[in-house]
Amino acid sequence: MRVSIKDIAKAAGVSHSTVSRALGDSPLVKAETAARVQRLAQEMGYSPDAIARSLVTQQTRTVGVVVTTITDPFVAEVVQGVEDAAQENDYSVILASSAAEPERELAAVEMLRAKRVDSLIVTSSRVGALYLEHLERIGVPVVLVNNHNRQSGRYTFSVSVDNQHGGHLATEHLIKRGHRRIGYVAGPANHSDDAERMAGYCQALDEAGILFDPTLVVSGNGRLDGGERTLRTLAGLAEPVTAVFCYNDMTAIGLLSAARRAGISVPENLAVVGFDDIPLAAHVYPPLTSIAQPQRDMGRQAMNMALALMVADDATAPFSDVVVKGRLVVRETT
Repeated sequence: MRVSIKDIAKAAGVSHSTVSRALGDSPLVKAETAARVQRLAQEMGYSPDAIARSLVTQQTRTVGVVVTTITDPFVAEVVQGVEDAAQENDYSVILASSAAEPERELAAVEMLRAKRVDSLIVTSSRVGALYLEHLERIGVPVVLVNNHNRQSGRYTFSVSVDNQHGGHLATEHLIKRGHRRIGYVAGPANHSDDAERMAGYCQALDEAGILFDPTLVVSGNGRLDGGERTLRTLAGLAEPVTAVFCYNDMTAIGLLSAARRAGISVPENLAVVGFDDIPLAAHVYPPLTSIAQPQRDMGRQAMNMALALMVADDATAPFSDVVVKGRLVVRETT
């Protein structure tokens, strides 16, 4: 049976209001009495009613997290960072998946809003400027992860990696390895981080005096099957590529799998670079060269930013978007 404030009051020989004040650390209760009530509550296994507490404090001590898919290792690491920081601050996390569909993402945001979360963290958002305006209006702090927010307002900020820098690093590495025909396997359509990574790819080609060839850019989807499918396209060119930079590691791993089945030796006949440096990247064969993102730390930073935004009391609070640099991790695919 659930222990109530009434039970604690009876055991302590005090009123209901005294117990409520003692559990809320009210200065109106003597320190000795408060300590005794709190000790009894712990011994009796009392757990406060979160709903009742939220009505009093106007806070639920929950944060809503919207992800594209829970199967993406990058997302899993980010969410773990959010969870770590949330637990350290006595917050709970409610997770919702959008399946990378804008309509479902909007529905997930509305569902979490209805649950009265204190803040929202949205990873790899698939929706645009009007959506950001909507987030501003709902009145809770919003932190975007891996989607740089160019319209920061009172409530909406972002934690993201410098995608263009990462794309440049990856392509520059392949050029230094002697490659000139370098393909790019793109990510999901109309997503800002894909455009930024491709911009870095183009920048590195231009700096090396290599003419951009649009036939070497193929559409992927950020998943294993996308990598497998795009290898057939790149290998079928009249003059095949000798190296490929992939939008993310899952794409690169799918491409490696297809190359192995096709008898294409990596890196002897085809060099491959991914992006994210997910844990699996070091354990595939051959181990994947990748651009590492501090995924768990990005999640932790997002949660800490959300916490800071919750207590900010004016529109001039000194917040700014956080942009982190990726780093090249060289393994055996290049």
